[in-house]
Amino acid sequence: MSMPHHTPIIAAMIMAAASVISCTPVLTAADRHGSHPEFSEVVSPLIPKKVKFADTPIDLDRIDLYERLDRELSAMAYTHGNTMLTIKRANRYFPVIIPILKANGVPADLIYLACIESNLNPRAYSPAKAAGFWQFMPATAKEYGLEVNDYVDERYHVEKATEAACRYLKNAYRKYGNWESAAASYNGGMGRISRELEDQQVTSAHDLYLTDETSRYMFRLLAMKLIMEHPSRYGYSLTEDNLYQPFRYRIVEVSEPVESWVDWAKQQGITYMTLRDYNPWIRAKSLPNKQGKTYRVYVPDKDSLSRSKTHHKTYNSNWVEQ
Repeated sequence: MSMPHHTPIIAAMIMAAASVISCTPVLTAADRHGSHPEFSEVVSPLIPKKVKFADTPIDLDRIDLYERLDRELSAMAYTHGNTMLTIKRANRYFPVIIPILKANGVPADLIYLACIESNLNPRAYSPAKAAGFWQFMPATAKEYGLEVNDYVDERYHVEKATEAACRYLKNAYRKYGNWESAAASYNGGMGRISRELEDQQVTSAHDLYLTDETSRYMFRLLAMKLIMEHPSRYGYSLTEDNLYQPFRYRIVEVSEPVESWVDWAKQQGITYMTLRDYNPWIRAKSLPNKQGKTYRVYVPDKDSLSRSKTHHKTYNSNWVEQ
């Protein structure tokens, strides 16, 4: 039988392939499991034996609690961008938020609720229409005393929204008697958490069978706390210069209508963009203010707009390399 005319080509290809194979090194088990230049080392985060949340110890010897925290800590530690930005922003906003929590009798650990809700992004807005650091829905915000309309949205006002969050959390704590259930209700709603605690005959949200989102919520709080208390333990490396510095400003009270915030800003020596950055609760270029309500508007110090003229302050020394 005669050979096809392309047989020499095939034979050459086979010989070339054999040559490549003979030159390819065989990977040993050590090669496969050792350090590889194409990949960064991935380390499982250390889970402590116990953690504290709002001064309440949580024993992680219980397998389900350990694994639920392991899931969230593993995910959060490697969500580098958002977690890193949250630490940087915390240096600006923790000095504002934590004193308000303490003044209202809410444990400082509840600050981590704002961290996981918004990553401390002052412009945070969800597809469900929740807004601000504490991600209030419009109806809930109004229920807890915030103004929400086309011109003013106090969900974006860090101090007022934090006061409203305190009112909610204290109401929930009075209902449940523990902060983990109060935190769970912030995600799942008081009605649902109350109903499930009664139906499942337990007293803590840690023992509830809930939707995956709400069940994970409390452990996201713990994961955020562990990382933000000691970022370096989870591979984060920051310098003092990396942290966002607190705003410095003067307060101008406005009790009359504002026809143009653009013109008002120019009169104060700033741009409309800067006005909105420092006062994200302003939601339009004008303010009817028919009730004559007094609004406290932040006007930044000129030097505070320049990195080279900013005096560095570090709220938590553990956030930076020692």
